[in-house]
Amino acid sequence: MSRRCDLTGKGVQSGHLVSHSNHKTKRRFLPNLCNVTLQSETLNRSVRLRVSANALKSVDHRGGLDGFLKKARDEELSPRALELKRQLVKAQAEAAPAA
Repeated sequence: MSRRCDLTGKGVQSGHLVSHSNHKTKRRFLPNLCNVTLQSETLNRSVRLRVSANALKSVDHRGGLDGFLKKARDEELSPRALELKRQLVKAQAEAAPAA
């Protein structure tokens, strides 16, 4: 399982652990990933994703999973989230003429 957020694309970063004597050794900064279930109002179902805590704040700020996926760029989404976005756009297109 990769250490990458499904929504924002945030992944592992590398840097230095710096001691008191200024001795530098390599270290990894891991993203704060959480397994969450998010509800999609347009698709009328819940979706399990592995997202960072930062992405959860962004999803909340943009008004849920549907709002986040509408505003997100395709390059930063995982293949699974990109498929969700395609399903979302398709469902909204089908619902728009009926309304």
